[in-house]
Amino acid sequence: MGASPTLISSVQRAFRLLEAASAHETGAPAKQLARETGLPLGTAYHLLRTLVHDGYLRKLDDGGFVLGDRLQSLHAGGRSQALLARVRPVLSALRDELSSAAYLTFYEDGEIRVSEVVDGPRAPRVDLWVGFEDAGHATALGKTVLRELDDDSRQEYLSRHTLNDLTPHTVTTPVELIRRLENTPLAPAVTDLEEYALGTVCVAVPVYSGGTVGSLGVSMPRNRLDRIDEVRERLLPTARRITRSLSLTM
Repeated sequence: MGASPTLISSVQRAFRLLEAASAHETGAPAKQLARETGLPLGTAYHLLRTLVHDGYLRKLDDGGFVLGDRLQSLHAGGRSQALLARVRPVLSALRDELSSAAYLTFYEDGEIRVSEVVDGPRAPRVDLWVGFEDAGHATALGKTVLRELDDDSRQEYLSRHTLNDLTPHTVTTPVELIRRLENTPLAPAVTDLEEYALGTVCVAVPVYSGGTVGSLGVSMPRNRLDRIDEVRERLLPTARRITRSLSLTM
């Protein structure tokens, strides 16, 4: 028989208090929570004070305790992880089929953020030497999101971001960037032809998670540029599959 695991009783007690508090929509006072969890009142007070301090509980004006914002953030984060877990096999299959690193981004809180990267020894990811929040104008993933935004949202984004000159091929003026987005020959796919990193080209297409726009893309060496049409044709059905999967889990 293996040794019993070492358990931290204070952690267990804190979770019991959280569970008890979650059962009271309008809150419950310390004495009631202590009684329901079988904890000494002094112990309950100490744990409740700590949970409030760290944001896992909130103390109401009437002395009751309810779940705090920190738990809501954890719940949202866990939900995001669950959604990504559903689409990760699709990204892995795309990587293997195209021998290219696959990327998934979403437009969240006014920023274009990478949600997932699936790469491998034969499909290395691009060195993200400049963060996506500062390089949306220079990546296929970022430009795809910008193309899908309405005019007001796009202008608002561009007003907050400098179009940094990352390579000799980077577009650095909003007017020219918008012109190219509106006239991309592979629409709805968008390309990055060494605009983010020399020697690397990328192709991306839009995806949606409910009302949130994002992009699915792959990166590859410059010498595979002649495969862009083939890559586009593979990306489009994969993006539809991801959008459908994310929509079904909303």
